[in-house]
Amino acid sequence: MPYPEFFVAPMREELRQLGIEELRSAADVDAAVTSTRGTLMVVVNSVCGCAAGKARPGLALALRHGARPDRMTSVFAGFDVEATDRARSYFSGVMPSSPSVALLRDGQLVFMLERRDIETRAADQIATVLEEAFEKYCSKDGLRNQPQNTPNTQSSISSESRSHGLKILKF
Repeated sequence: MPYPEFFVAPMREELRQLGIEELRSAADVDAAVTSTRGTLMVVVNSVCGCAAGKARPGLALALRHGARPDRMTSVFAGFDVEATDRARSYFSGVMPSSPSVALLRDGQLVFMLERRDIETRAADQIATVLEEAFEKYCSKDGLRNQPQNTPNTQSSISSESRSHGLKILKF
């Protein structure tokens, strides 16, 4: 059973104030993935303490960085269940976790920050990890947000990031 709206509303608002678009249904997720040209960030939001004390504050710090995703979205685990399940279906090779932050480029997963990566870091450390991912995978101006249908390209897991132990995907 999903959490009640009043319970998750403040946590959802925190991301909306950062300019992050909510995806509330599986159709919303599919549309975002298939119509976003460039880098799509999908935040799997959560009510847990590591989301409140680490993931959302770390994300807010990282978004002050020069490079940003072209489109920023979120789903809420435990609330928007259908949307969350669909988002996770695009994170192939990664176990479901929340909170988490995924970057997809032209529909393919290229970076994933999982709960296990969040739990062991402070917000400023999470910001650094995200800034590095944004620098590597996102445009400098960010948020072009020009939804267009683009063909998906294949990607595969190439290696573990030596500096952060995160899954980095390579085209």
